[in-house]
Amino acid sequence: MKQLITNIKELVQVESLPKKMVCGNKMKILPTLKNAFLLIENDVIKDFGKMEDLPKITVDKTINAEGKIVLPTWCDSHTHIVYAGNREQEFVDRINGLTYEEIATNGGGILNSAKILQNTTEAELYKQSAKRIEEVMRLGTGAVEIKSGYGLTKDAELKMLRVIKKLNENYPITIKSTFLGAHALPAEFKNNKNGYLDLVIHEILPLVAKENLADFIDIFCETGYFSVEDTERLLKAGAKYGLIPKIHVNQFNAIGGVQAGIKYKAISVDHLEEMRDIDIESLKDSKTMPVALPSCSYFLSIPYTPARKMIDAGLPLALATDYNPGSTPSGNMNFVVSTACIKMKMTPEEAINAATINGAYAMGLEKTHGSICIGKKANFIITKKIPSYGFIPYSFGNHQIDQVFIEGKKI
Repeated sequence: MKQLITNIKELVQVESLPKKMVCGNKMKILPTLKNAFLLIENDVIKDFGKMEDLPKITVDKTINAEGKIVLPTWCDSHTHIVYAGNREQEFVDRINGLTYEEIATNGGGILNSAKILQNTTEAELYKQSAKRIEEVMRLGTGAVEIKSGYGLTKDAELKMLRVIKKLNENYPITIKSTFLGAHALPAEFKNNKNGYLDLVIHEILPLVAKENLADFIDIFCETGYFSVEDTERLLKAGAKYGLIPKIHVNQFNAIGGVQAGIKYKAISVDHLEEMRDIDIESLKDSKTMPVALPSCSYFLSIPYTPARKMIDAGLPLALATDYNPGSTPSGNMNFVVSTACIKMKMTPEEAINAATINGAYAMGLEKTHGSICIGKKANFIITKKIPSYGFIPYSFGNHQIDQVFIEGKKI
């Protein structure tokens, strides 16, 4: 099926050849075409250009996008969308003065989510998670990474990963899966961290690999959770099964997780609210994408990733939601882009680059997602009639999306 979008006010993030990522000063550049057309055939982009260069073609459907912006769908490279229930009470506890760490010490946090999930059937877990997938698709997300990590037992972790796999099979959105067995210590292993890591590495990991349930491997490298030594042990084990690292680091403390990620060729290091100069220097000339999660900082009232300092140092940066029940119960990438501009002093161009092409790279999808490029997936957003693409982050909290297309199909 051929579809033609005509009279596009501005076609955003266009490129003739797929690039891997955008770094440093180049993040300020967002290539666009004004008064443009976009031709899609089935699930891929077939052609694009200025209206004055539109060839005579026969198509099945034409959409007039006069006054509207077209840009690639968001690429959300860090989420925990598969979870059960919610942690609304902890939201109130934080308002009443408890910290994230205090809530976790009192049996809340990740362990609370794990307890609920362990008692939820796979069918019910799929049902709850599918609603969230449908929600983020409507909000303009066309590719998403989803982690396990709220199971913390062999059966529950595998249950989560099977749900992620089923979601990927049943929805047009591209889903990448991450095994995050080392998210926290279960209560029964409270004083036996090595014993739990043995379980993750020797009992769960082989089954994850056998059933082909994950693309990446993750660990929460943080004071009070897992050390750099633990991180290196797990990443080394994952490498034996071909699982690429994609890890939580520097959320509350900078303890060397960035360097461990780079050492083991992590595709991304995520959170980065606490960044030392040595961490920024280490990321230079690496192939590891730094990923910021501004809506987590917003929800927990913790520092924001120092985006300005990192980009000005020449680094790339990706943006993601961290959608999860405890610290970011939202998968709205539009809000993430706005928050990055408002709180992290990123320009609209930098934020859109971070949420599209750099987000695609952080999932290994830069060849198929993240830009308007011939041969890439026909994943794009048609906005309402707005003045410019800068209006998207400017009008935070307002819904500027008119239509979303994923793999050529209107959502």
